[in-house]
Amino acid sequence: MEGAEEELERRSKFLKSLIQKKKSEEQQEQHDHLQHNNVRVRACDMPLPLQNRAFRCARDLLDSMPPKKLDSKRLALTLKKEFDSSYGPAWHCIVGTSFGSYVTHSLGGFLYFSIDKVYVLLFKTAVEPLDHS
Repeated sequence: MEGAEEELERRSKFLKSLIQKKKSEEQQEQHDHLQHNNVRVRACDMPLPLQNRAFRCARDLLDSMPPKKLDSKRLALTLKKEFDSSYGPAWHCIVGTSFGSYVTHSLGGFLYFSIDKVYVLLFKTAVEPLDHS
């Protein structure tokens, strides 16, 4: 029985190393993709698929704008609507080249990143139903 336990332990370590290698490769691919699109994550508490959606949405909209004509309100509104419709209310978005902020956000709903020279703060807050007693 002792040999079986050792074999199980050996296989377990092997599988863990494969998983770690795969995660490392995925992180490297993500890093390379971000570098290619001039995206830099500044602070984050958001799952990777949501981050990627925000990056794609921002990149597509910035690419559609005339050069050196940032429409920060349009970008903020587009990201907010995209996330409200896909992930439920209440998303908030601040876009600009210089701003300060201090916000409270829902767990897993915070992303602060830059793309080119534009900074984007996207975050979700909890929505409490109004009590009409």
